[in-house]
Order: sequence, then structure tokens, then C-alpha cells
Amino acid sequence: MRDLSRNAALQARAQNVIPGGMWGHQNTAALPPFYPQYFARAKGCHLWDVDGNRYVDFVCSWGPIILGHGHEAVEEAARAQAARGDCMNGPGEVMVELAELFVATIAHADWVQFKKNGNDATTSAVTIARAGTGRRKVLVAEGSYHGSAPWCSPSLLGVTAEDRAHIVSFQYNDVESLSRAAERAKGDLAAILVTAFRHDLARDQEMPDPAFAKAARAISEAEDAALIVDDVRAGFRLHPAGSWEPLGVRPDLSTWSKAISNGYALAAVTGNDRFRAPAASVFSTGSFWTASVSMAASLATIRTVLSEDAVGHMTGLGEKLRGGLDGLSRRFGIPIRQTGPVQMPMLLFGDDPDHRKGFAFCAAAISEGVYFHPTHNMFLSAAHTEADIDQALEAAACGFRAVQALHALAAE
Repeated sequence: MRDLSRNAALQARAQNVIPGGMWGHQNTAALPPFYPQYFARAKGCHLWDVDGNRYVDFVCSWGPIILGHGHEAVEEAARAQAARGDCMNGPGEVMVELAELFVATIAHADWVQFKKNGNDATTSAVTIARAGTGRRKVLVAEGSYHGSAPWCSPSLLGVTAEDRAHIVSFQYNDVESLSRAAERAKGDLAAILVTAFRHDLARDQEMPDPAFAKAARAISEAEDAALIVDDVRAGFRLHPAGSWEPLGVRPDLSTWSKAISNGYALAAVTGNDRFRAPAASVFSTGSFWTASVSMAASLATIRTVLSEDAVGHMTGLGEKLRGGLDGLSRRFGIPIRQTGPVQMPMLLFGDDPDHRKGFAFCAAAISEGVYFHPTHNMFLSAAHTEADIDQALEAAACGFRAVQALHALAAE
């Protein structure tokens, strides 16, 4: 068992000054026991908790780390910009350079606006769609995560019926369900909002069916509404030009954050010329939205992702990890389900409604120095190596043994 005494002391102190000790998705109540909450440092695809324990990181800060923690080109760009200025009376010239790179890289983008996090971006995109269409209704897939604002929060605490009055739900990848939702909103449809793939918590992931993606595009055009692709989680991990580009479907608006600046706080909304004037007219602002250090980091991040084929690297290692886990599943006779893109792994166990198997698996793996997650999709980075995947598979074997032990207890 790894020592987590300093981590425990920090958690106790936090309880006195932070409601619940932590908020949102980083609350370790959603993780197995013995997971650290506080970290001291990170480099490449490794991180160290405050007690000095080292882990191979398969959560990557919940998605922002695409090149590896502390990537030198990104850090050098950030340091150089910090020496010139960060949060000034207006943006640095790096904002225009970054905007030009976004427009040159993302297939549908004629313009970009920068924000600070994914919640900012999705809320702004919906507002721009409503301003551009003069309508109110937004179709959103049931269970999809688009942020923590009242209109889209997964929690209903503090949320009023009025906050959700113009949200109409449908089932992801279900063309008939989407068509029915569009009919319910007919005459008042502002936008269809979809994630790049279905990545709901604690369920099998689904890649978008091409027929579904094309139907979303066709319905948007027929109703003169906006198609918005939420690429906050998947952006630059599946395809640099946009996650739906391989499907031949280009949205009117898309939202970005997480991986665009390798850990620096930045988000973006991109759009086509139809929504340029509404985007210019909607009042949307924040004191830190034009800070230059994150933009310099993003410029270096995107250039590196493109020049070093980060997507191809992550895909190759993701296939190795998925194949290795399948092999262990057969070896131990324990069924698993691996879904979604290989560079964003999702692992769930068969017949595990309360995730006891997943928790046992992850608890054993983290004791071997590998940070997996039992219910959330994970992330690979360009910093992962073949050796890291080998270590992960060795830890996974310990995880499968822990699940076997659960089966043995149940059989007694």
C-alpha cells in the first residue's frame, strides 16, 4: 500500500475551508480508495503525488495534456510571452496569430473567438446560434455533457425549470429520435448540439454513426438552424481539422478547450461566415479571456500536434493498449468492454452495474503506479511510449487478479 499520509492531511485541512473538500469531477468520492487528490509535480506522461508516489498518467488532467506535462516547446513559448506580458489592457499580437492558425487548421472555421473553459465555449456557441437564428430551442442528446451552467449541468440542484425550458432532448446516434425532437421544436429551432462522440460517464462510448451525423447536418439546413459540434473533449485527438471531418460533415459552430493549449487555460468557439455577424454582436467577455500566455502555449501546442503527428502516435499506442487489455481479458476469463476511440480509452467490465469490478481493477493498478479511471473515458498523450503501455498492461494484470478475487469472494 502506498503512503498517502500527506494527501490525507491536506484533505482534512481542505474540509475546513472548501465546501465538501473539493467540487465537481475532481472529488475523489467518485474514485476507488487510495487514489491521491493532491499532486506535487508532473512531467511527460508521469505525475507525482504530494507523498512522492509516481504514476503513469492515463487521465492527462482530464484531457488538457495532449503533448505531455511540461512539454518544452509549449513551456518555452509560455515563458517568453510571460516575460512580455500576459493579462494586459488588451490582447497581445499572439491572439491574431493563433486565430489565423485555428482558421487555417479547422475545416469549417472562418473565424474564432477565445474563452477560458469549455463551459464558456458551449454557452457562447448556443447564444450565438440563438442570436443568428432569432430562435430559442436547442436539441441536446440525453446524457451528454456540455458543461456545468444551469442550462446544461448534469445536476439539477440550484437549477430551475426555466433554465431548461428551451432544451429538447434526443438519443445520440438515433436519427428517428433526432427527427422527432426537431419536429417538436419546429419553427423555433436555433441549434442541434452534439458531442464529437458519445462520451457519457459510466457507459459504453459510441462513435458517431455517419448516417446520424449527416441527418444532423440535413435537419439543421432544412430548419435553417445551426449545427454545433462540441469538440471540447475530443478536439485535436481524433482529427486536427475537427472530429467530424472524417465523416464529411462540417458544423456551423464548434467548441474547443482541453487539449488546445496543453494544460494552459483556454477555450474557443469557431464558426462559419453565416454566424460571423451574430458572433460579433453578442456580448461575451471575461477579464482573462484575452490573456496572452495561454494563447502562446496554444500556438506552440497546435503547431507541435500537427508537425509531429500526435494523433497518429496516440492512435498507435491506443491500439496497443486496447489489444493488450483484450488479451488479458481472455487470459483471466473476465469479460470487458472497450469502446470509443483508442486514443481516449474507455474500459468497463461485464455484469458490473455498481462498478465494483472497475473499482477493484483501478485500485490494484494504481498500487502498481498506473493511474486509470473506472468510469470516465481516459486519455493518451504524445508523451506516452511503448514502455509506458507495457507498464500499464503489467498493472492491468494485477487489476484483473483483483477482479478474480472479487469473483472468488462472491462464490464462497
